[in-house]
Amino acid sequence: MAENMSSDSQPSAMTGGCACGEVRYQVEGVPLLMSNCHCRDCQHATGSAYLPAVIVKRRECSFVIGELTWYESVADAGHAMQRGFCATCGSPVALQNGAAPGVTVLYAASLDDPAAYAPSRDIYVASAQPWDVMHAELEKFAGMP
Repeated sequence: MAENMSSDSQPSAMTGGCACGEVRYQVEGVPLLMSNCHCRDCQHATGSAYLPAVIVKRRECSFVIGELTWYESVADAGHAMQRGFCATCGSPVALQNGAAPGVTVLYAASLDDPAAYAPSRDIYVASAQPWDVMHAELEKFAGMP
């Protein structure tokens, strides 16, 4: 996940939070990566075909209002996946991937400006649902690249 996004197309600061406003975050710096994850864990967590993920440096992401409630599961590869959500409204906001301790993954829909989400690839497409229509121009990976 150390791949850098070009700073000319990405915002240098982002803000976001949950649906009810009890949890708010800000990110200083550009995302490391934006990608769509089609693994079964992300499908279960989102209730959808994939997780639109904004990967940022953990040290550049701070929760400025409220705290997340965390749910931990074990990923297919055996490491911990901690998913953070608002305890009041239930909105998924962030996740911590035990295999990538230096990053925070934000749910794109939690951004104040979700139009800033610009994925560069689809991962875990081997688990993608047949009804999921993926963007043809995005690079595809059967699992984690």
